[in-house]
Amino acid sequence: MTKVVIAGGSGFLGRALIARLSREHSVVVLTRNAKKHSRLEVRTPNQSAQEPSRVRVAEWTPDGGTGAWASELDGVHAVVNLAGAGIADKRWTDARKHELVESRMKSSASLVEAVRQAATPPKVFVQQSAIGYYGRFEDGPTLDEVSPPGDDFLADLCVRWEAVPRPVDAFGTRLVTVRTGIVLSKNGGALKRMMLPFRFFAGGPIGSGRQQLSWIHLEDWTGIMAWAIRTTLVTGPINATAPNPVPNWEFSRALGRAMHSPSWIPVPGFALKMAFGEMADVVLLKGQRVVPTRARELGFSFRYQEIKPALAALFEKKR
Repeated sequence: MTKVVIAGGSGFLGRALIARLSREHSVVVLTRNAKKHSRLEVRTPNQSAQEPSRVRVAEWTPDGGTGAWASELDGVHAVVNLAGAGIADKRWTDARKHELVESRMKSSASLVEAVRQAATPPKVFVQQSAIGYYGRFEDGPTLDEVSPPGDDFLADLCVRWEAVPRPVDAFGTRLVTVRTGIVLSKNGGALKRMMLPFRFFAGGPIGSGRQQLSWIHLEDWTGIMAWAIRTTLVTGPINATAPNPVPNWEFSRALGRAMHSPSWIPVPGFALKMAFGEMADVVLLKGQRVVPTRARELGFSFRYQEIKPALAALFEKKR
């Protein structure tokens, strides 16, 4: 069984990816606090009680250098880098912006150095990035992997983040950069926050509602990550977004329908700016129409291409 190392695997995306990859690989999760996240050492549904766990944790210090943890990368099939402070977790003060940048630069640099030191480098390095790379618009063009970067804070952050692992090519490691859109899951991320006003029957579009929302169902996101690991033709940037982005008003209507809640109460832009500052303008009031040209060209098949069935699947009652 081949081995995969995931850095930053304790968040909701990481946990979903662990569940997906541990079906076929043994998984090592790099975490700052191995004791706190020891519960990640879980069994997959098909494992017997006698079979050892396919998932374990290893403690690391992502400070730009390496340590004893670096030996975990020697001879592995794949490294997946999800590490970095949450973009929308806190208001963007100068200190928070610095943290967002440093957490990504240092963790990526640590992994690159570990790859450089490995006697047998990993076959593939999958670097998480974001569609924030392309900049934000209220009404803008359709964007794909050949589109240029934007000029706001998030775009600059993504450009710098993606640049760090490029040296792994020289070590014979295939590099894939996954630019992720808004991942739809009830268990975390943006959708969990969007759901709150709808639970109180007060949901609706944000700002003008015209800004495009480039989304992807969690199942398709984990699918793209697993596909990128096993498909040797996949290199360079890949957009992890569904083929059909939607304006915010359409997304709000679909979410209201899925939750059986009204979706007509708009959230005014000035209120969001007061609450979130610069982050509101960049993340909430503007959007992007990003499509997955490369993934479709290389043969990835999306299970959820339209927003209504994607949200319906998330909220359907399991029998």
